[in-house]
Amino acid sequence: MAEREGPSFHRGAEIISAHLKLLPSSPGVYRMLNSAGEVLYVGKAKNLKKRVVAYTKAERLPLRLQRMVADTQTLEVVTTHTEVEALLLEANLIKKLFPRYNILLKDDKSFPYILITGDHPWAQIVKHRGARNRKGEYFGPFASANAVNQTLAQMQRAFLLRSCSDSVFSSRTRPCLLHQIKRCSAPCVERISREDYDRLVAEARSFLSGRSQQIQKALVKQMEEASEALDYESAMVFRDRIRALTAVQAKQDINSSDIEDADVVALHQAGGNACLQVFFFRAGCNFGNRSFFPAHTQDQTPEEILGAFLAQFYEDKVPPSEVLLSNPVGEEDHPLLQAALSQRAGRKVNLAVPMRGDRRKMVMHAYDNAREALGRRMAESSAQAKLLRGVAELFGLDEPPERIEVYDNSHIQGAFAVGAMIVAGPEGFTKNAYRKFNIKGTDIAPGDDFAMMKEVLTRRFRRAKDEESQGDRSAWPDLLLIDGGAGQFKVVDALMEEMGIDGVTLVSIAKGADREAGRERFHMRDKPSFSLPPNDPVLYYLQRLRDEAHRFAIGAHRAKRSAAIGRSPLDEIDGVGVARKKALLHHFGSARGVSEAGLKDLQAVEGISQAIAKKIYDHFHPDG
Repeated sequence: MAEREGPSFHRGAEIISAHLKLLPSSPGVYRMLNSAGEVLYVGKAKNLKKRVVAYTKAERLPLRLQRMVADTQTLEVVTTHTEVEALLLEANLIKKLFPRYNILLKDDKSFPYILITGDHPWAQIVKHRGARNRKGEYFGPFASANAVNQTLAQMQRAFLLRSCSDSVFSSRTRPCLLHQIKRCSAPCVERISREDYDRLVAEARSFLSGRSQQIQKALVKQMEEASEALDYESAMVFRDRIRALTAVQAKQDINSSDIEDADVVALHQAGGNACLQVFFFRAGCNFGNRSFFPAHTQDQTPEEILGAFLAQFYEDKVPPSEVLLSNPVGEEDHPLLQAALSQRAGRKVNLAVPMRGDRRKMVMHAYDNAREALGRRMAESSAQAKLLRGVAELFGLDEPPERIEVYDNSHIQGAFAVGAMIVAGPEGFTKNAYRKFNIKGTDIAPGDDFAMMKEVLTRRFRRAKDEESQGDRSAWPDLLLIDGGAGQFKVVDALMEEMGIDGVTLVSIAKGADREAGRERFHMRDKPSFSLPPNDPVLYYLQRLRDEAHRFAIGAHRAKRSAAIGRSPLDEIDGVGVARKKALLHHFGSARGVSEAGLKDLQAVEGISQAIAKKIYDHFHPDG
């Protein structure tokens, strides 16, 4: 409470109060500045006076904004005609000034586009990045140069447009290699008429504008007409163009037949950080995706982060007709943002949070990518060392752990049971140290997770002790994490004591109420169980370790189950290898057919000798 009521805050609040008398009740943008003239914060308001007065009341402000008020020495205001104009100006100023207390979109890479030039009689199709100062039509954005290059390569096959520079074009006296491999119509040496080339340009422009189905249908019709006229060479050209168009549209990640022009934006927050994943769809094609990690999001709600991101992201880009979101942007901000984006695009832009169907699947796919990207960033960043120090402090270790081992089991009602161990340390996950354990105990009751874990750890530390007896202790863990509650902890703790294992800290992670992430409880020896705040970075790191062990265990279990499902009775017969098994199955149709075959029938199979036939027959007819 002392920080809320501190003298520095009151001083800043008094400075803001002094400006209130001069503030209008109209829309506009305000800037908080410190004593050095640096902009601390930029905000927009429908009513400047009503909005700014809130900064004089500490009890209504989060700690971050209280610090901002404490640093404020002056206030600057720009009025606008509408709140939409204020939103657009706010986004512009934030991207230009980088205020330390705003949510900041740090996007230092420009997006590539496809450009069909308009400053030459024979239009060129090229990749373009940077200022749009060349005459022509721009299509995009694409998430990466690789996405542009792949699309351009297919479009050159589909539309045969030139990609060479104007100087190269004017100096050609014969067609280049691109013409030979059917990726250019060679307008440089007039192998195509101006009228036909302009038609190709118009088709490419229509395709990139979203009219792909019409173009493809027209090409199919032309191919059929050429074939009926016995002009097979032309029909083959149309066939190749159709294939190239299909390749452009067959994007590998996600696609939807009813979306022509849209961005899919998904947000994931964890450990005080945020990641936004954007997938770009243009002309019905997936133009790739990109991750964004805005700054200053620790105490911000999803609505605040998404709203700030959208305003800044589209500040220098033309929005598509549809923006699909993983979270709403707030009841009041939704119409404002939609109006601002529509004004930016010069046409209606619809913001939506789909709840079902293909659009929902696309949003969830983007969300999965956001979660994975944030996990990778947190694991691979310099914060790793800080996280390990946090782990050491949390669990009372003398120093940050060099090797953390995490264990989990996976089975279906006890069948195909597998134990899994993953390893992590200062360099992140050590995947070459992962181990899986096929549960071998015949006395283990189906589904007895306690007994399974006991078997796994017994085998693990028996081997570790053998290695230690040979002078190698490098594979001993500093910290042992198991997925389970108090019961699981007691079983493993007793086992470690029985085996004489000391110097290894044991912790179990139990899922919280309703198995909800963020409400986990930790169990340790001689310490009451405890939880961590949901936004604690150390909690998120431990969740990732547990989830990675779970993923690895499930993968091992599925592989074991699949192998068992694919196993044949023929595998049990000595002398029947892959080649003979294949010959038998081809001849009889199934393993059951082999089991019912007579001795002479078996001998008739290629590669099956009399001795092998007798062995197979005896296997299925042990009683003669």
